[in-house]
Amino acid sequence: MLIRRWREYFFFKGYEVELESFGSWTQTPTNTMQLQAACSPTLSHQPHRRQLVGDPSGRPISLSSHPVGISFKTSNIREEFFPRLRVVMRSQSTSDPIELDVSLSPRVNSVKPSKTVAITDQATALVQAGVPVIRLAAGEPDFDTPPVIAEAGINAIREGHTRYTPNAGTMELRTAICHKLKEENGIDYSPDQILVSNGAKQSILQVVLGVCSPGDEVVIPAPYWVSYPEMARLADATPVIVDTGISRNFLMDPKHLESKLNEKSRLLILCSPSNPTGSVYPKELLEEIAAIVARHPRLLVLSDEIYEHIIYSPAKHTSFASLPGMWERTLTVNGFSKAFAMTGWRLGYLAGPKHFVAASGKIQSQSTSGACSISQKAGVAALGMGKAGGETVATMVKAFRERRDFLIKGFSELEGVKISDPQGAFYLFLDFSSYYGSEAEGFGAINGSESLCRFLLDKAQVALVPGDAFGDDNCIRISYAESLSTLEKALDNIKKAIPLLKLPVSIN
Repeated sequence: MLIRRWREYFFFKGYEVELESFGSWTQTPTNTMQLQAACSPTLSHQPHRRQLVGDPSGRPISLSSHPVGISFKTSNIREEFFPRLRVVMRSQSTSDPIELDVSLSPRVNSVKPSKTVAITDQATALVQAGVPVIRLAAGEPDFDTPPVIAEAGINAIREGHTRYTPNAGTMELRTAICHKLKEENGIDYSPDQILVSNGAKQSILQVVLGVCSPGDEVVIPAPYWVSYPEMARLADATPVIVDTGISRNFLMDPKHLESKLNEKSRLLILCSPSNPTGSVYPKELLEEIAAIVARHPRLLVLSDEIYEHIIYSPAKHTSFASLPGMWERTLTVNGFSKAFAMTGWRLGYLAGPKHFVAASGKIQSQSTSGACSISQKAGVAALGMGKAGGETVATMVKAFRERRDFLIKGFSELEGVKISDPQGAFYLFLDFSSYYGSEAEGFGAINGSESLCRFLLDKAQVALVPGDAFGDDNCIRISYAESLSTLEKALDNIKKAIPLLKLPVSIN
């Protein structure tokens, strides 16, 4: 009776059923039996056949492949003898193989994986395998989170602040952010114009998704942070690149910017201090850009200010939203990862006109919801450390500056390397293009930034990021968010490796 019911069930589902006996067993009234269907691509090499294996002893069934979601249970079976069964099903509808559609969304297929993440992972794997690689690829401060911030997080756990927060963030943190933006940046917001997210990266993505429609253009100065163009593609928008160049210290020419703008231009992304170049836009240049923006009614500005506190005098940071007429146009993104050495806490925020912030909040409410409650308590403590992070952050910035100066001096001694002195952040973006076309014995030709970085990983055991990931293949990025002793060793290794490359032309 039971066997007939199985056959009828599968016949109803469009399968032909064959039963084979594999042995015998004794069934008691309380035993149960469960059968599960499983795809078996190896069965006669026919993907359209499926195999069902059941063990009536009640023991768990080991399946050879993925379940197709068919499950049976029977109880109170009174037969004293019953065979172990194999059920083979053949599709009645067709003899052709049934192939699984494994295609992905065109939106995902258009996105490139992050090279910084890939190289960091590769370097980590080499270290774990015992290779002494010096990792200068990731943009992560080597300092510990300041004790006052860490203690605030610990206290948050002890005091039971471990539940969901409002989607936009706690009122305590959003109020503190409003105070910070007014006192340090000269821009006024109310708490309902602030959205706290799981890092500045999430804030940026939500802005792009929230304001861009298919066919819109996102204008991005190059060199750029690797994620900007990919975020535009995720929004079905088109990234439009505005090249800068080392001769202008990687700062955008306003006339070049204006030549790229049209009625499809929806979003201009500015990052100052810049990742990957460390360039800082002076206020006068930002004012020229603002005048151009004002002439384009659809154009908004996303101002990524995550590195604002890591800046070297005499350079000064200017928030784009503080410029005349730009508050309504600007979506300011900032966070706690870089200046406060809180990368793992995952805490960032967006500030802007309520209409746009609410749109980003809607996306967040259907994805991650609010940020970590413990991190938000720590964020309040970070903003309470004083203007620009107080003496604690100033000490870190001083160390970054010393490292920057050391590397600039060291690389200036290498023939053919062009340097733009960074005014902020913790990156050097060095032009090594004079070495392209050279060859190294046992390695091969150097034909761009990627092959040069592979050469330095192989011969100098230093992990760097190729400039093509940032839109400038002439350069490579070096993160100096590591100790001075580590940087000294890395520079020494690079200086020993570079002479292995024979320059294709003489350097004038």
